[in-house]
Amino acid sequence: MRIGILGSGLMGSKLGTILARAGHRVVFSYSRNEKKLRRLAKEAGARASAGTPSDAVADADAVLLAVHWSRLDDVLEQAGSLSDKTVITCSLPMNKTDSRMVLGLTTSGAERLATRLRKAHVVSAFSTAPSEVLWSVFRQRARKRRPDLVFCGDHTLAKKTTATLIRDVGFRPVDLGELSAARYVEPFSLLLAEIAYNGSGGPQLGYRFESFSR
Repeated sequence: MRIGILGSGLMGSKLGTILARAGHRVVFSYSRNEKKLRRLAKEAGARASAGTPSDAVADADAVLLAVHWSRLDDVLEQAGSLSDKTVITCSLPMNKTDSRMVLGLTTSGAERLATRLRKAHVVSAFSTAPSEVLWSVFRQRARKRRPDLVFCGDHTLAKKTTATLIRDVGFRPVDLGELSAARYVEPFSLLLAEIAYNGSGGPQLGYRFESFSR
């Protein structure tokens, strides 16, 4: 697949590099430093390149939105039309200081994004994985029991695309259903961040659901 990366922070750079190493064509974009984008593309390998947000979106089969919530307006303006695109968002609706969520309970950041991008197919995924664990998960992707990763969305094909990318990174996709489930995913992401960054175990953290019904 062709994957456009909007955002060059920890999540965008690591997921983009991993997806390129997994065999996808990746375009890194949206950084104050163009040299950083070129460096990311070089380190990711021959399947990666650097460009503008509109370059990243142009021929993409899927777009990963990995920017701070405060930068959402700017990156969407630069990206241009996302009509009929699968847009996978891991951006949480946080205030500028990351001290609290600015949306929740009756809606979510993913739903607000879908309202803005009415012709795109928004899927919420990857926000529940600390960036520090991504490479470990990818390197151990051959193991039978993978860590889980929840996702949700309203478009069947977009969710199928997202599930494929989740598997390629090394997780087992757990489909939560409609995009409204992001109302629970986003606070869950903060819980995991609290454990990862303020707990004693460190940020190399994954999770797995186990059923005891049988």
